[in-house]
Amino acid sequence: MLSTKIKEATKSAHQGLEKKVVLKMKAIRSNADYADLLKHFYAYFNAVEKAIKPYITTDLLPDHAERRNSEYLKKDIEELGSQVDDLPAVTLPEINNTLQALGAMYVMEGSIMGGPIIVQMLGKYGVNTGVSFFSGYGEATGMMWGKFVGVMNAEAKSEEEKDIAVLAANETFERFSKVFGTA
Repeated sequence: MLSTKIKEATKSAHQGLEKKVVLKMKAIRSNADYADLLKHFYAYFNAVEKAIKPYITTDLLPDHAERRNSEYLKKDIEELGSQVDDLPAVTLPEINNTLQALGAMYVMEGSIMGGPIIVQMLGKYGVNTGVSFFSGYGEATGMMWGKFVGVMNAEAKSEEEKDIAVLAANETFERFSKVFGTA
């Protein structure tokens, strides 16, 4: 199954990104600091969403319109009193087909799965607003992840197809990590 292969094959890139995000979170001392973190997510997610849009349709993923997206990040940034300007530069992964789009979306949907942990960490820093994106799908989070993984697994039928999605996921993690700098 692609879901097993992609998780194992992206572990290093995932951990590298996670380390940068956690370091940035530990530096949060104000709503402005948190808004800055969200701007990194917004800049990247907004760009990736545009790149995957031609390939991730409701025919492929019927609940696509119900999924968390960069608009939630934008609302959170604005709720914190900031705007979606002065965004960090992003470099997109290569996305030219459905398998690459699913690999990229694996990273984005996965960030929602880890969202409740981020919300808890933010609460420790006194940040309790602007958390709609990281709040995920509430009690439906596991179900939404399962639906996505099911679609992803069904789409990649051969080892070659799985490799295409894995490569895109790794590139998505690595490019997202670069949005946070070289620390």
